[in-house]
Amino acid sequence: MTTLLTWVFGRLPIGWLQLSHNRMRLFAAIAGVGFANLLVFVQLGILGALNSTTTAAYALFDADIIVSSSDANTLTDGGNVARQRLFQALGVPGVASGTPLFIANLDWQRSDGSSSTLQTFGLAADAAGFLDARVAAAFDALVIEDTVLIDRSTRGVSPGALDGISPFTPFHFEANGRTLSAVGTLDIGGGFFVDGTLFTSDQTFLRLFGNRGSGAPNHILLRVDDGIDPVVVVERLRNVLPPGSVKVNTFADAASADLSHQTTERPTGIIFGFGVLIGVLVGVVIVYQILSTDVADHLREYATFKAMGYGHSFFLGIVFEEAAILALFGFIPGLLASIGLYAGMSAATGLPLEMGADRALAVLVGTLLACAVSGAIATRRLAGADPADLF
Repeated sequence: MTTLLTWVFGRLPIGWLQLSHNRMRLFAAIAGVGFANLLVFVQLGILGALNSTTTAAYALFDADIIVSSSDANTLTDGGNVARQRLFQALGVPGVASGTPLFIANLDWQRSDGSSSTLQTFGLAADAAGFLDARVAAAFDALVIEDTVLIDRSTRGVSPGALDGISPFTPFHFEANGRTLSAVGTLDIGGGFFVDGTLFTSDQTFLRLFGNRGSGAPNHILLRVDDGIDPVVVVERLRNVLPPGSVKVNTFADAASADLSHQTTERPTGIIFGFGVLIGVLVGVVIVYQILSTDVADHLREYATFKAMGYGHSFFLGIVFEEAAILALFGFIPGLLASIGLYAGMSAATGLPLEMGADRALAVLVGTLLACAVSGAIATRRLAGADPADLF
């Protein structure tokens, strides 16, 4: 290692020699930085899963504009929208078609005592054009009463239990007092608030949820004419529809606003955001403690160099060298432990926790910066010291 670092730095790696002189302290320092990395990775992983599950629901649809209740901040909250807004919107130039969207959670109690909450979407049976290709391909089969498309990755269901479902081999189950027939499957998975997804026609939806009326969907989805910018149509709709009862956004803007609301205003997103900050602070404190102790232990040697005429930049170089070594050596075990933890948490919860290269690179850069800041703080005492006072 000394030879390699000598080649990298083009000089004797004084920082490495000082760190490796006390192996136990070095291993403890690497473990500390690795633990801080693990904290940050876990918080980022859960935050990323929250983002993925939030946007995954929007990816199931193919719409240009969404009309929602004025108090709706996400796809699933807020009041209902009067169906007459659909007919008003269809009269606006640039709007090609529209459909109401019904959303509710369905509790699926199974005979073995287990249960799952399915986020249920209901659309008109002829509204396949408003759905992503994954859903649209099987949606036409839902014209038959009490048929559904079920999420085969539903949390709580045994792996493989929903495989092989088709219109010819339906899967029958009971929910809300009705017998439903799953004639197709989706592969979506659970989120933070639901265990899976269910698609059905609006008529089956209204039979499942007797307290819902056909005149009050959750949202209205719109498609615009070819070649028309949805932003232009949104402005036209805002001039027609009453702003006190509904709000109009492009579908992409609605997804972005939902994601921002989940991460900055909901407690879940805020907690994990603070978790990332705490992980960074833990890493800074650990590295600062290590480097400041190292500077104190070698103060006489540094004083000798200073008396010989070496400038402060020389000492900064040594401390930054130590900070970079600790950052890199601590990052690797932190990354490996996080990959294993992601796999375990994903298997246990069904949440999409994956280690992406962009996240790993961001944490590595953040670790290097945090260690550099710690090193700069640790050298403050050395910068103002007089060599004569150090002996």
